[in-house]
Amino acid sequence: MNLRDKLRGLLVRLYARRVEGHLDHAQVPKHIGVIMDGNRRWAKAAGSSTVDGHRAGAGKIEEFLGWCSETDVEVVTLWLLSTDNFDRPQEELVPLLGIIEDVVRTLAADGRWRVHHVGTPDLLPSGLQTILKEAEETTAHVDGIVVNVAIGYGGRQEIADAVRSMLLDARDKGTSMEALAEAVDIDMIGRHLYTSHQPDPDLVIRTSGEQRLSGFMLWQTAHSEYYFCDVFWPAFRKVDFLRAMRDYAARHRRYGG
Repeated sequence: MNLRDKLRGLLVRLYARRVEGHLDHAQVPKHIGVIMDGNRRWAKAAGSSTVDGHRAGAGKIEEFLGWCSETDVEVVTLWLLSTDNFDRPQEELVPLLGIIEDVVRTLAADGRWRVHHVGTPDLLPSGLQTILKEAEETTAHVDGIVVNVAIGYGGRQEIADAVRSMLLDARDKGTSMEALAEAVDIDMIGRHLYTSHQPDPDLVIRTSGEQRLSGFMLWQTAHSEYYFCDVFWPAFRKVDFLRAMRDYAARHRRYGG
């Protein structure tokens, strides 16, 4: 590292401390959703392979969760694999699934996070399903940040699964379709979402400069604030995180009013 890079790094750290010092913890989002975008483009820019980009992105996760724990965040949803990602070439998808398995194991072994899977299990390989189930069971007692790992996740699929679950629940209780149609409301559907009994995301961060949700938590983000960051996910720094938090704290949330 040359002198210019060292100086730049020092200035970034000093700036991060300044931003952190002025952060109002009373205005911190309780639930942050993260669309971790840009792994492949980061790898291409670095002259590395796509798999290396996914590994670098996976390596950023625990660092990010550490920043969240310093700022009183209670729930984090990490979008690791969408339903659309299953259309990727096998030479990319198979290593990616292996990296995701390692991420889940690491999060469960850390001891600070309570892991919860959001997504459609049936889309996933049986080995990954087992790893997710074990991670949820072994961390169920942890009194720390709830980490939703969105794997095999799609927003439309979640709503379809919620409606299906609601119908099956009504059938099991002997509720007629007429009675169900009369009773159904927003809260009832919400109780059948993957994130049932969790607060909706206050803030959604998307990296890499893309300014769209791509189907991320369509139901839960109705009143969320969005923060779009130009940095690729593997290069996301604490100062970028703090800027997102500061931006969120400065907004006046009107919930559609």
